[in-house]
Amino acid sequence: MGISFSTWRAGGYANAAVPRPADPATLQQLGGQTMGTTWSLRFDNPRMRPLAEVRDAVDAALSRVIAQMSHWEPDSDIGRFNRAPAGSRHALPAEFAEVMRCASRWHAASGGAIDPTVGALVACWGFGPEARQDGVPDGDALAEARAHVGWQRLAFDADQGSLTQPGGFTLDLSGIAKGFAVDHGVDALRALGLTDLLFEIGGELRGIGRRPDGQPWRVLVEGEADAARRIALADLAVATSGDRWHTRTDAGRSWSHTIDPRTGEPAAHALASVTVLHAECMQADALATVLTVLGPDEGFSFAERHGIAALFLSHGDASPPVVRTTPAWPPATAA
Repeated sequence: MGISFSTWRAGGYANAAVPRPADPATLQQLGGQTMGTTWSLRFDNPRMRPLAEVRDAVDAALSRVIAQMSHWEPDSDIGRFNRAPAGSRHALPAEFAEVMRCASRWHAASGGAIDPTVGALVACWGFGPEARQDGVPDGDALAEARAHVGWQRLAFDADQGSLTQPGGFTLDLSGIAKGFAVDHGVDALRALGLTDLLFEIGGELRGIGRRPDGQPWRVLVEGEADAARRIALADLAVATSGDRWHTRTDAGRSWSHTIDPRTGEPAAHALASVTVLHAECMQADALATVLTVLGPDEGFSFAERHGIAALFLSHGDASPPVVRTTPAWPPATAA
């Protein structure tokens, strides 16, 4: 049996990686905390590298991502950019620039459904480290926030990895940085010579290589009629975006943390979650955000056009919720 994850509902995973008597001694696991959530690693360790060495590699990789891209850390690179004076030009660290290039690509392709400058709107709607209130913002507050959103005003130079602070703009990479952290952690583990592993941060996963028995790493996701379905992560990553975890309620209105940069409003549609498969977790994370903003119809069409493997879970009047998968989504096997 492979590592198992409990069936998710409305997007998400719960790690249930419990060693089994049949597992060889080389199949090992580690875990810890990072970015306000947890990370877990299941890996084949044929050379029996010390677990402390493996843990140090993961911790160092995740610390680099936090130091560069955590908007919760005032002294991070993104924190310093957000406080920088208007007109200042900033050369980004290589990892930060890579994330911005990914965001730039999907911003252009989606017509602005993902925008790293959305931070002011996120705060306006009561989320993030600069959250201003818990209730529905008034028109003046929304107008002020929207005045500080707009990717084009960063004058991002993808080749040089540099951008300009227009003045009062707040970058927020929460819709993509966690996926990048998964990839960055995998790269660090590969540098140790580990080639068969499943690495997860807060429900975003990437599997490379195989289990010791030659089988791919597998996860369980929810299928039609609440049936569990196995998906193989054979050199694949999976990421989910949805309305389950961070929500606000005020004056009879509920909204999630996913903000549509095009309108300045939280995404409002029947979509509960989107799960995306991609070779890179950064891309899967970014695309899950894009498709969540676009919604069940526009998002599904976008995913079909771009050959994206995606599973859409929508709220419905009937139970269970409606599940749709794009043609690129792999066939599932029964749990």
